[in-house]
Amino acid sequence: MEKILIGKIVNAVALKGEVKVYTYSNPQRYEEINEIYVENEPHRIEKVRFQGNTVILKLTGIDDRNAAEACKGKNVYIEESELPELPEDTYYIRDLIGMKVVGDDGEIIGTLSDVLQNTAQDVYEVKSESGKNVLIPGVSEFILDIDINERKITVRLPEGLLEL
Repeated sequence: MEKILIGKIVNAVALKGEVKVYTYSNPQRYEEINEIYVENEPHRIEKVRFQGNTVILKLTGIDDRNAAEACKGKNVYIEESELPELPEDTYYIRDLIGMKVVGDDGEIIGTLSDVLQNTAQDVYEVKSESGKNVLIPGVSEFILDIDINERKITVRLPEGLLEL
């Protein structure tokens, strides 16, 4: 069973054992799952509420502030089987990382090292064979095909982007 990192406990809340979670996932996701792992320890979710962009959880076995404080700084995981099904032609970033990136002319550009999501559109970060990082806008004009089975992404580079 593979565990997927979805957040980190950043603080205790009040006196009844609630924990504040900085989430790496959609906050509403916590309402859809029944159990999480705090590091390697499973906990059933008893209650979920929200405070700004953070999630407040009441978990089984964490019944007072001291127990909640002991969880501070620990990672929160779900089992891989808890991941929701994605629409067609949509992928988890973790499944794309490490894929070979080739140009529409067949030239190998490098390996996908990250997908940056803090911009207007995703940006694919590719480590070129020469060691340079190449940034490719994650739009259909440049990302032509993603073949999960072949582990290959075919791209059309903006003119002048790649000077190897």
